[in-house]
Amino acid sequence: MEAHQAESQSPMVSRASAKKELPRHFRDNRHVWVFIELERGQVHPVSIELLGEGRKLADKLGVQLAGVVIGTAEGLGVRSAIAEAFAYGADLAYLVESPLLSDYRNEPFTKALSDLVILHKPEILLLGATSLGRDLAGSVATTLETGLTADCTELDVDADGSLAATRPTFGGSLLCTIYTLNSRPQMATVRPRVMATPKRVTHAIGPIIRHDLMMIEEEIVTKVLGFLPDERSEKINLAYADIVVAGGLGIGTAENLERVMLLARTIGGEFGCSRPLVQKGWMEVDRQIGQTGQTIRPKLYLAAGISGAVQHRVGVEGADLIVAINTDSNAPIFDFAHVAVVADAIGLLPALTAAFTRRIPPHNQSMQVN
Repeated sequence: MEAHQAESQSPMVSRASAKKELPRHFRDNRHVWVFIELERGQVHPVSIELLGEGRKLADKLGVQLAGVVIGTAEGLGVRSAIAEAFAYGADLAYLVESPLLSDYRNEPFTKALSDLVILHKPEILLLGATSLGRDLAGSVATTLETGLTADCTELDVDADGSLAATRPTFGGSLLCTIYTLNSRPQMATVRPRVMATPKRVTHAIGPIIRHDLMMIEEEIVTKVLGFLPDERSEKINLAYADIVVAGGLGIGTAENLERVMLLARTIGGEFGCSRPLVQKGWMEVDRQIGQTGQTIRPKLYLAAGISGAVQHRVGVEGADLIVAINTDSNAPIFDFAHVAVVADAIGLLPALTAAFTRRIPPHNQSMQVN
């Protein structure tokens, strides 16, 4: 693997001129694959986002985009996943079905995906940086002895067709573009909400290439005894909220976070915070926004008292409209905010809440937080 660092303002950088030639036995690797993750029978949104990004990469390379579905024939999840893959741009699908794949376990899923890659030789393999995706991607990359770039914020291909995967590094102070020069497939994971959701277009089901799982239950160490949902995390919909209001150190005290929460409730949004507030214990980690927290793409993001370091920027720059409130006119957040308000957030937030309360009818004010 080869890495180049760049300033946060210019994440993509030029290739080093002394690139090693790709070994001959990797030259047959073609096409872009996206692993379609199923979460309790439903396609995870990050897989749809990756299909959109994979379509762009495949078009640039002049190759096909494939969705990879691993699961069990029981239920409608696998069939729905294949249909969704084609609806969001896939040219074909790979399917591994087995009763052993009814729940995610590292060993059979790694075996299924690794065998598919060895047999059909994709050039690029993309997975979501979810709990499941991170676990599976690391195991598959290790099995295949290839490179893996984790938690990417941007994907592209250069003039000679190599994947340029950009991610934050050095604690988020820099963005680093990484190339996998001497192994295939080129693997990357991308966090939910980093990429835009593509438009869904209904298509007929295309070619489906089936593959058997070459494994038996006795070879699998892990056993699934049951499933216990995290009820608290299900109530927090920060990543997919249309409106998010967040507070940073400029809020001053933990008590002042109530002003952030109240404004979010008034305009029907979710509330969050920057990393320092979690470190201080003022808010739970599920509400943290940024590189080490949630990535969001709301229609409106209102940041109150947040400086806007690159760690935070990578988690919010996909928002349609960013409104930043800060007393420091030189705060980094003003470099990428669409609307900059130089003011004291502690005083402005209640004024905004009062103004919205007068303008929004009570029955349209939603209480989405608990």
